[in-house]
Amino acid sequence: MARDHHLPPSAACLSASMRDLGYSLETAIADIVDNSISANATAIDIVCNLTGAKPSLAIIDNGWGMSSDEIVEAMRHGAANPKEERGPKDLGRFGLGLKTASFSQCRTLTVTSAKDGSVSGAVWSLDRIDALDDWMLSILDDDDLAVIDYNDRLGRHGTAVIWTDLDRLFEDETGPRRDEIVNEKLGIVERHLSLVFHRFLAGEVKGRKKIAITMNGHAVKPFDPFCRKNMATQILPEEVVYVGDIAVQMQPFILPHHSRLTASEYDFYHSRSDFISNQGAYIYRNGRLMAWGDWFRLIPKGEATKLARVQIDFPNSLDESWTIDIKKSRARPPHPVRERLRQIIAQISGRSTTVHRGRGQRLFEETAAPLWERFADHGGIRYAVNGQHPLVESLRAKLTRDEVRSLNIILDSVAASLPVEMIYSDYSTSPREVGQSPDSADEALDRLRSLHAALYGNSAGDPEAFLQIIKSTRLFEGQMDVAEKYVKEVFA
Repeated sequence: MARDHHLPPSAACLSASMRDLGYSLETAIADIVDNSISANATAIDIVCNLTGAKPSLAIIDNGWGMSSDEIVEAMRHGAANPKEERGPKDLGRFGLGLKTASFSQCRTLTVTSAKDGSVSGAVWSLDRIDALDDWMLSILDDDDLAVIDYNDRLGRHGTAVIWTDLDRLFEDETGPRRDEIVNEKLGIVERHLSLVFHRFLAGEVKGRKKIAITMNGHAVKPFDPFCRKNMATQILPEEVVYVGDIAVQMQPFILPHHSRLTASEYDFYHSRSDFISNQGAYIYRNGRLMAWGDWFRLIPKGEATKLARVQIDFPNSLDESWTIDIKKSRARPPHPVRERLRQIIAQISGRSTTVHRGRGQRLFEETAAPLWERFADHGGIRYAVNGQHPLVESLRAKLTRDEVRSLNIILDSVAASLPVEMIYSDYSTSPREVGQSPDSADEALDRLRSLHAALYGNSAGDPEAFLQIIKSTRLFEGQMDVAEKYVKEVFA
């Protein structure tokens, strides 16, 4: 008969391995913020102090706080069974986040907490665990607590999670370069938190008060990935799918064409990556964004769905079905959700494409004689310079028969060599930056004079017709006020 043999893991080896579960600084801090929200905090301050002999990063909240016994339990690895039923507002799962997230960034984790005005604290030190090869937690006494930074910010209730010995944060850099690296990382953290917790920051989570997050005193503003404040955003009907007897809400959106965004909206969204990268499903667990920008291999990302987003909400009671990982940055939809998502994609891809095609069609229809023509024939699509355009006809009338043939060859070559792939790539990632407009009003005026001379020579011409031709060339996008002023002065 087999005999039992107690074989606990090496504390030193296991703690070292747990540092490399794949956390980044932003996902690590988000995991700590989860704990603050679960503790009913409404104010969360993230403070990175690089001055002094012992740089630190702290996440301080005004939540319920913990007693000494509760801190010890919170510092336990595996403090909660993921299979146990959790409160409907709980954002945790495995009871590992506080420790694994912290040790991915630092070697010393200090937690102090105030509950009913009484402050307690404990410290995990990886150096001490390595030296003892044992899970030896340090419980802080009153003298220890008196010298801990940030305790004066706790009030009668709240918790401070303090990281020191920040060996992963600095990347072995010192001086100004170290501070530059940290500030860049903190900028990424702020953008990450503004997206992941945007519904909490905006006060949109039912049963929750609006929360405020600051980073070194700077308020983190919510970033809505669905651009719902823009009137051109299409909000499609919500659908409900059941996994067992538990409802999952699915809300599709079609974002506006970039031309319908204000300059500030465009900069706000484009700074967080391009539309193509951001398309996909946005998975929320208890209001917290878990994963986004993915169609889960149902379709590849492309132009047809670049403006499409699907908000999917599920409660933490479905964690097992969604295979949530420790970092809470990955989720895989269960079969009923995937199948319904597949059907929704088929519907919204047509709408997303229509937004682009409709805009493109209007560009051709805005003038009586567009400079470019689109042909859908012989099973393909091609573009050609409009040979009937007044500018082309004016030039053709001045040429000999042989010169006209040469002109036609040039126009056909221009159309055939149109760099479609390069245009597609640039327009997909930076649509606002693609344009042929002159840089200055003086340059615009020079072009206008040249265009007028090419069409009419020394005669005046028709002002309305000339204005239409100006629009058709699209040489003066963003400079139409200069063009209209020129037409008024020349044809006065």
